[in-house]
Amino acid sequence: MQPLEADEPTSVGPYRLLGRLGSGGMGRVYLGRSAGGRTVAVKVVHPHFAHDQEFRARFRREVAAARRVGGAWTAPILDADPEAPVPWVASAYVAGPSLTAAVADTGPLPPHSVRALVAGLAEALAKVHELGLVHRDVKPSNVLLTLDGPLLIDFGIARATDATASLTSTGVSVGSPGYMAPEQILGKGVTGAADVFSLGAVLVYAATGNPPFPGEAAVELLYKVVHEEPELGGLEGDFRELAAACLAKDPAARPAPGDVARRLAPEGASRLVEAGWLPPRLVEQVSRRAVQLLNLETAADAGAKALEPASGPVGFSRAAAMGPTPTQPDVPPPSPPGTGNTPSQEPTASSLRPGWASAGTVTGQEEGRKEQDRRPRRGAVLAGVGALAVVTAGSLIWLLPFLGDGGKPGPSPTPTATSATPTASAASSSVPARYLGAWEGRGAALNGVFPTGTFHVTVKQAAVGEKVGEVRHTDPLGGVCVDALTLKQVTRKQLVLRAAGIKTNHAGCDQAPHIVRLTPVGDDLMYNSESSAAGRPEARLSRIEKP
Repeated sequence: MQPLEADEPTSVGPYRLLGRLGSGGMGRVYLGRSAGGRTVAVKVVHPHFAHDQEFRARFRREVAAARRVGGAWTAPILDADPEAPVPWVASAYVAGPSLTAAVADTGPLPPHSVRALVAGLAEALAKVHELGLVHRDVKPSNVLLTLDGPLLIDFGIARATDATASLTSTGVSVGSPGYMAPEQILGKGVTGAADVFSLGAVLVYAATGNPPFPGEAAVELLYKVVHEEPELGGLEGDFRELAAACLAKDPAARPAPGDVARRLAPEGASRLVEAGWLPPRLVEQVSRRAVQLLNLETAADAGAKALEPASGPVGFSRAAAMGPTPTQPDVPPPSPPGTGNTPSQEPTASSLRPGWASAGTVTGQEEGRKEQDRRPRRGAVLAGVGALAVVTAGSLIWLLPFLGDGGKPGPSPTPTATSATPTASAASSSVPARYLGAWEGRGAALNGVFPTGTFHVTVKQAAVGEKVGEVRHTDPLGGVCVDALTLKQVTRKQLVLRAAGIKTNHAGCDQAPHIVRLTPVGDDLMYNSESSAAGRPEARLSRIEKP
C-alpha cells in the first residue's frame, strides 16, 4: 500500500481512506474503513471518465453483475454509487494473496489445496451461470486465497448470456491471453463453456506453477490457445483428465462447472475447506496479514468522526484525474531477479505487500505487475485474413485473425509513407514555438482501419537528446499507457522524437522504444508512430493548451 498523495481524497462516501492499493486504466483502488471499523477496498474511477456516459453505463453494469453474483466463493459488493460525480464501488477487503502471488511465493499448491481451490471456483461459476452471466476473465490474478476458501473476483466484464447488445463492438473479445477460450479469441460467441476452459487453465497453473499455454507475447499465446494442445506438465490422475476435458477446443466437449465441482468434491467444496485447505506457509502469511490489518491506522483515522452516509464528490485535483506520472509511481517496481512475480519483503503494518489482492481490485491492484498470466502488449499485430479486436483489461490489442490452415503469424504491416527517414538537415536543435503546448486527438491504427482511442501529447522546450514531453494514450476501454518523448531531430517539416514506455505503465503497455513524428497540418499536428507492435497508430491533434 502507498500513502495518499496531497491531491487524493481522504474519504469516499461513508469510507475513510487509509492508503492507495493500486491503480489501473479504469481507476484507483484504496484501502478504506467504515465508521463501524470494517476494512474495505474502494475502487474510484478516474475522474476524467465521469463525464463519459458509455463508461458510466459499463460501470453500472459491472456493479449490478457483481451484486447479483454475491455468495459463496465470491467477494461481496458492500456499497456503490455509480451515479456519484465520481463513481465508486466498495467491496470486502480480503486478507489473502492472489493465486498468482501465492504460486510466485511458494510454488505450486499441494494436491489437496488444488482440489479445494478448483472445486470452490467451479461452484462459484455454476452460480454465475445460473444467473445467466458469464465471467469471461477467470485467471490466477482474479482468484484470492483466504482461510475460508478461494474467492473469485472481477466481474467487471461479466455479460448476460441472453444479451442481444453489448457495450463493446461486434467482433471484440474480452479476456486475458493464455486463459481465454478459443471461441472467445475468435469472436465466435461466449457461453459458460468459456469460463470452464479458463478454469482448466487455472487448475494447471495452480498444480504445476506454469500456464498450459506458456509464452511471452500476446500473439504467441493466442495462437497456441487456438491451434495447439495444452502443456499439462506433471499433472496426473483425475487432475490431468479434468484439465484436458476443460481445455477441449470444442466448447460442447467441456464439462459443466457443476460436474467439475462434484467430481473434485462430492460432498461440496466447503467440506474440503473446513478440514484446512492451505499449506502452512500460506496460512501463516494470511493470519499475519489479518492481524496487521486490525492494527492499521493512519493520522487521518485518529480521532476521526463518523462520516456522513451520503456519497458526494471526490476531491481529485487535475493531476490525480490524469493518473500516475513518471514522478508519481502508482505501481510497485518489478521484483528483483529470482524472486518471482511478487516482492520478497514481508508486509508491515504501514506497508501492504503489493502482491496481496483485494476483492475490489478488478484490475487495479494487479495491473502494473508482470504476471505469469501475461496480459497482451498494446497493439500486438497478427497478420491474416479479416479482423479481430481483442480487448484486455487496460489495453487494446488489434489483431488480424489466425490463418484457417493453422499457419503461423505473418509479418507486421509495412511502414507507411510517414515512416520515411527524415532529411539530414535540421532547422534547429531546439523546439519551434509551433509545437509547444498540449495537444489531443483521437487516433487509429493499421492505416486508419481500427480506432485506438485518444492521444494526449505534451511538448515543451528542449534540446536534442533531452526529454521534450510525453504521450498519454487512453484506449477505448479506459486503459492508459504513457510514453516519454525525447527530442531526436528537428527538421524543416517535423519533429522527430524517440518514445519509450515509462516504468509505471501497467503490464499491457508496449514498452519498446520507437520513433514518433509530429508534423504540422494547418493549425493541428499530425501524430505518427512507427511502432509496428501498435499497428503504427496516427492521430490528428488539436492544441488544447498553450505553453
